[in-house]
Amino acid sequence: MNSSLVILGLFLVLSLVLGIVAKKGKDMNLEQWSVGGRGFGTLFVFLLMAGEIYTTFTFLGGSGWAYSKGGPALYILVYGALAYAISYFLLPAIWNYANQHKLVSQSDFFVSKFKSPYLGVFVSLVGIVAMIPYLVLQLKGLGIIVSEASYGKISSSTAVWIGVLTITVYVMISGIHGSAWTAALKDLMILGIVVFLGIYLPLHYYGGFQPMFASIQEVKPQFLTLPSEGMSISWFISTVLLTAFGFYMWPHTFASAFTAKSAKVFRKNAVFMPLYSLVLLFVMFVGFAAVLKVPGLQGAAGDLSLFKLTLQTFDPWVIGLIGAAGLLTALVPGSMILMAASTLFAKNVFKVIVPSATEKRVAILAKWLVPVIALIAVYFTLQGGEAIVMLLLMGYSLVTQLFPPLLFSLGKTPLVNKYGAFAGVASGVAIVAYVYITGTTIAQWVPMLPQVIKDLNIGIIALFVNLLLMFTVSIITRTASQSTLKEMNRTT
Repeated sequence: MNSSLVILGLFLVLSLVLGIVAKKGKDMNLEQWSVGGRGFGTLFVFLLMAGEIYTTFTFLGGSGWAYSKGGPALYILVYGALAYAISYFLLPAIWNYANQHKLVSQSDFFVSKFKSPYLGVFVSLVGIVAMIPYLVLQLKGLGIIVSEASYGKISSSTAVWIGVLTITVYVMISGIHGSAWTAALKDLMILGIVVFLGIYLPLHYYGGFQPMFASIQEVKPQFLTLPSEGMSISWFISTVLLTAFGFYMWPHTFASAFTAKSAKVFRKNAVFMPLYSLVLLFVMFVGFAAVLKVPGLQGAAGDLSLFKLTLQTFDPWVIGLIGAAGLLTALVPGSMILMAASTLFAKNVFKVIVPSATEKRVAILAKWLVPVIALIAVYFTLQGGEAIVMLLLMGYSLVTQLFPPLLFSLGKTPLVNKYGAFAGVASGVAIVAYVYITGTTIAQWVPMLPQVIKDLNIGIIALFVNLLLMFTVSIITRTASQSTLKEMNRTT
């Protein structure tokens, strides 16, 4: 057994122990299990949100796209900064309303705002469907990380099963508290490892950052720029907007906002979180360093670029530490996703179908849904699939459809009604689902359109249709209801 495997095992056990110990002294009712009793301060909320945002995507997707796509990968650095600026205004408004009405899930917010439990059911199902590819992303990343860091001694599928078992156990026992404690360990690891790799590898192989980019430019002259077609400027801008709008629409990220003890927490985080985006920059440096040193990785194999380069550079004990950091980037968001999905289904689907169910029964169901959802994600993970960034973008395209009704409901009186919200989200989700299931593109739909339109991210097209239908249906149904009311008044 090499030192890398030992280190991986130690950190896996440590994360499990931290996750279980976090329960100590707490009565795990649904509110405590899912939102930590709304008692988390700035540090824990920061760690939770960073834990959800900086995932295996940070380790593998960022470096993989820098390696495979070059210039277009820079969108990863842009959307986070825009999202944090939005969060300064958005999250305090969400928290104030959620705290006042004691909400514990994203769907609770929509149910309360639009006075429609069935809209809450629909929002829950959209969120769960979107989170499946996001959870698959974490598990695929976990499998790659452990397999590579163990030098192939642990297969990717075995690693997935071990990781799923670990997070299932501590999520069922400790809920959000286990995720928060593990996030603290993860952040310490990832900051140190990623900054080290992002600085050391360009220096080691090229003598610095400028010589690295000059070497890439010489061999691949167009690699570091946006192409004129495909991932062009219009794709870049539309993808940045899509991901910024959808940043806090993930059900597990949205619900983590409920854990704070005051709205000030989010304004403090909005100031400091952009600095954390620098982590992604260092990850991308690793991907760029691998372009000329580990050539030939095609398609989804580009996600292996970080480990392929580090394996030929460092001793096993260093690989073990890198693998341990990567392992934690899968466990923390994976646990949050499992918890959010199970809470959504138990509270906002089952409770609506069976209104007589007690809070205790709903809490028990939420906990036992964790292994069920985990098994579904494992199935899709082991079936193979898209590259990591594509999985993330597919999920973003779905959850971002929830942003318009949320945004226009933040006032005292929502500007749209439940019928408009449902019609808008349903249309947006339908467009995204059709495109990803059939593999079609805007260019295939309407080939005569200018290239700038053809290259738009399909999620933005779906968002535009969403907005149009949301307001149209809201106006029509309000007008119809007002006419009906006037008619009733005349007859009486």
